[in-house]
Amino acid sequence: MTYTKKQIIWIDNKLNSLEKSKFRSSFHLRKYMKEYINDKGIDTIEQHCEDFINKNLKIYNKEKDGHQTPTKNHPVFIAQHATATCCRGCIEKWYHIPKEKELDDREIKCIKAIIMSWINRELKK
Repeated sequence: MTYTKKQIIWIDNKLNSLEKSKFRSSFHLRKYMKEYINDKGIDTIEQHCEDFINKNLKIYNKEKDGHQTPTKNHPVFIAQHATATCCRGCIEKWYHIPKEKELDDREIKCIKAIIMSWINRELKK
């Protein structure tokens, strides 16, 4: 996925802001997760990311919100917690998208961009 200079600046600023949060900055990809990404390929991980967003976040579910994203077993799950895209409550707080609003394509692309940018940063560590 390619981004405009303005999008890159926004993503970098958002990731830098998230890193200042003690909770958000506590998440990192473990060695086995990096190996999983390398084995599957970044395109597959990006597809998983989009699938998780569409399945768990696109439409607000009051009963599941705050509990739909595990904190282990998949690199996208870890990235979602690190980027505050794990639930609609966090998305509302950090990205100002009302949780009751169904996510549109632009918002899904934005969330995916943040998650994948965080993963790419982690892979370089």
